[in-house]
Amino acid sequence: MTGLLIYEFIKTLFSIPRSLTGNGVRKTISIIKNGHIPSLSIHEISSGEVVEDWVIPDEWNVESAFIKDLKGNTIIDFKDNNLHLLGYSRPIDKKITLEELNCHLYSLPDYPDAIPYVTSYYNSNWGFCISDNDRKKLKDKNYYAYINSAFTRGSLTYSDLIIPGKQTEEIFFSTYICHPSMANNELSGPGLATFLAKWLSGRDNRYTYRFVFAPETIGAITYISKHLKQPEKIYAAFNLSCVGDDNSISFLPSRKGNTIADKVARHVLENQKNDFIEYSFIKDRGSDERQYCSPGVDLPMVSIMRSKYGEYFQYHTSLDNMDFISPEGLDLSYKMHEECIEILEGNYQYRSTILCEPFLSKRGHNYKIIGGEENDKSKSSKLLLDILIYCDGTYDIIDIAKLLGQYAYDLLPTFKFLEEEGLINKSE
Repeated sequence: MTGLLIYEFIKTLFSIPRSLTGNGVRKTISIIKNGHIPSLSIHEISSGEVVEDWVIPDEWNVESAFIKDLKGNTIIDFKDNNLHLLGYSRPIDKKITLEELNCHLYSLPDYPDAIPYVTSYYNSNWGFCISDNDRKKLKDKNYYAYINSAFTRGSLTYSDLIIPGKQTEEIFFSTYICHPSMANNELSGPGLATFLAKWLSGRDNRYTYRFVFAPETIGAITYISKHLKQPEKIYAAFNLSCVGDDNSISFLPSRKGNTIADKVARHVLENQKNDFIEYSFIKDRGSDERQYCSPGVDLPMVSIMRSKYGEYFQYHTSLDNMDFISPEGLDLSYKMHEECIEILEGNYQYRSTILCEPFLSKRGHNYKIIGGEENDKSKSSKLLLDILIYCDGTYDIIDIAKLLGQYAYDLLPTFKFLEEEGLINKSE
C-alpha cells in the first residue's frame, strides 16, 4: 500500500523545524532528494531580493528556546516540540515577570491540550506557544525566557522537478514545506508529491510533469516570478495540501471553475465511494492556489483534499500529529490523484473510422441482442457501441463516460481496444 510508504516517509520529516527560510527547509528538501528524487533541483534566492510585490526576508534559524522558572525547572522547550516557539521570534535572554510573559504567550482555551501554531514572519516579535492547561499552571511571579535565534542575510530555499513527456504541455503539482511539526497540514502534501513524482519518473508519459516544493505564499510567488513566464504551458495543476486524514473528502475548484483540472477532479470524486464537499474558490481559498490562480498566472489549479485546511479543529495545532493522519487516508489521496493523472494521460477526443455500426462479431467480440434486450454476454458489446456513437471528434473520454454513467478511468482499456481494432482514431 503506497499510503503506508508515504506515512513512514512523513515520520522521518515530522520533527524537523521548518519555517519560511532556514536549515529546516534545506534538510527537508535534502531528505526528499537524496532518499527519493535524485533529479530534484534546489534553488536559493537571496534575502532582500524583490519578487513581484514582495521581498525575500532574512533567513531565520533557531539553536534553542525555552522558558524556565527561577529554580531551573523547564516549563516548555523548543526541543520537545518545535511548535512551542513563535515563528520568526527574535532572540531574548532575560528574567521576566509573569505579567509580561503572558503578553508573549499563545494558547487555545477552546482546545486546552493543544499547542497552537503561530508566526510573526513580517513583524519583529518574540513569543512562545503553550497548551492552555500548562499556561494555567504558571503561578510564579518571575520566569526566565531564552531564545537563541539568528537572522542573517541568507536565502529562501525551494526545489522543483521536471519530468519530460512526449508533449511539452505540463501537469503541475505544487506543495509547501514551511510549517513545523504538523502532519496533515504540512507534511501530507510533500509526502504525496514525492511518491507521485517517483511513480511518474519511472514511466513514459504523454504530458510533461512539474513538481514544486516551496514555502507557502512567498515561495509560490517566487517560483511564479522565476519560472512561470509561460503559464499557458500548464495544462492542469494540483495544489497538494491536507491529504492524509480519514475524515471527509474536500474539493476546492480553480478560480474559473471550468478548467480541465476541475473537470477531471470532479469526475474522479463523483466516482469515489465516499461523498465529497465542494468548497468555493471565492470564499474558501487559503493556500497557494491564491497565487497560482491569480490574474496573469491563472493556472488551472484545483485541490483534492481530505479535511480541508481551516475546517478541522486540529488545524494549526499540535493535535495535527501522526495520529491524525493514516496510511489509509494517504492511500486514498494517492489513488485519487493517480486516477486523475491516468485519465488526463488518456483523455483524447476520438472519431469513428467507419460509417454506421461496426460488425463486431467478425472481430471475435460478442455482439448478441435478442428481442431488443441485451443478455449478460452482450453487455460489453453494447458498451462498445454506446461509446462509438459518441466518437464524432467533439467528445473526450470524460464527456463520453459521463453520458454513459461510467467512470472514465475504467473505460480507458475499452478505448484502447477500439483504437487497436482500427475503429476509432484520435481527433486532431
